[in-house]
Amino acid sequence: MALELTIQKTQNPGHLPADESGLGFGHVFSDHMFTMDWSKDRGWHDARIIPFGNLQIHPASTVLHYGSEIFEGMKAYRNVKGEIVLFRPEENFKRMNRSAVRLGLPELPVDFVLDALKELVKLDADWVPHSEGSSLYVRPFTFGDDEHLGVHGVSHARFYIILSPSGNYYKEGINPVNIMIEDDDVRAVRGGTGEAKCGGNYGASIRAGNRAEEKGYTQVLWLDGVERKYVEEVGSMNIMFKINGKICTPALNGSILPGITRKSILEWLRSQGEEPEERRISVDELIEAAENGTLEEAWGCGTAAVVSPVGHLAYQGKVYEINKGQIGPTVHRLYDALTGIQWGKQEDKLGWIVKVL
Repeated sequence: MALELTIQKTQNPGHLPADESGLGFGHVFSDHMFTMDWSKDRGWHDARIIPFGNLQIHPASTVLHYGSEIFEGMKAYRNVKGEIVLFRPEENFKRMNRSAVRLGLPELPVDFVLDALKELVKLDADWVPHSEGSSLYVRPFTFGDDEHLGVHGVSHARFYIILSPSGNYYKEGINPVNIMIEDDDVRAVRGGTGEAKCGGNYGASIRAGNRAEEKGYTQVLWLDGVERKYVEEVGSMNIMFKINGKICTPALNGSILPGITRKSILEWLRSQGEEPEERRISVDELIEAAENGTLEEAWGCGTAAVVSPVGHLAYQGKVYEINKGQIGPTVHRLYDALTGIQWGKQEDKLGWIVKVL
């Protein structure tokens, strides 16, 4: 049976704060949300846009006890022409389906949920910020809600999309961050859930993140979970380096999240005739490059920041300065290229932009 979308508009509409500089991230939410239900016998059904509000959930729901959930993150932008656009949303929904397979959750009908997202953003178009650098953050998520205990496959699930107007990630300009290589805790192992976007991966990272923060570092750089030898990713982003003139990033190996921003940077570079490397990068190689000066730049990449330059790298009690603690030309170039496409300042030659309104 084909899915049909119904819309229930709120009777108590809110409004975007007049001062967009105080939006922050994930604190303010728009008027409506999209949801639909899934069951083994009916598949996905009851697709609807409804007023934003709290969820009612059974205390024994699968998600609360066994972590049956996945999520995504993307953005809607008000570009320089005044249009509202999305950046590669189909890639997020495709990745969400790969996460669903790993967590034993139902896959989404990508075309339908993309159309539903467009309708949701159209309905809450007034919540898309106007100030440069601000955007409407889009958070889709799925969770199992079987109402009984016991480890088992999911028989019932729910899918939601909520929207959150968010401020400029770089309110005071792009500033290099300091990160610490974690050699005690591990984030994921091949065959685990590292390549899925699920809450358990983030929950497992909190302890190491807290330790790093106590020492004055912004993020943790994870090593592989088996040999503790190869660099994988930063806390909430993928990681890239420029070593001896060559851009490289850890190869996807089953324990690294396949980031959409990572993918976009690699594709953009190749469209420019460059050949970035996806390969294993050992911590020994990285430290040697930091010591001999061939580690020219390092940066995280993800939806929230696009790119986040690394100024200092700490490992086993030593701190290594990268590019004199300054932003490098590669980071500037990548940031300008991706945000230029997202905000309509540069031509979208790669077909990444999806117009909503």
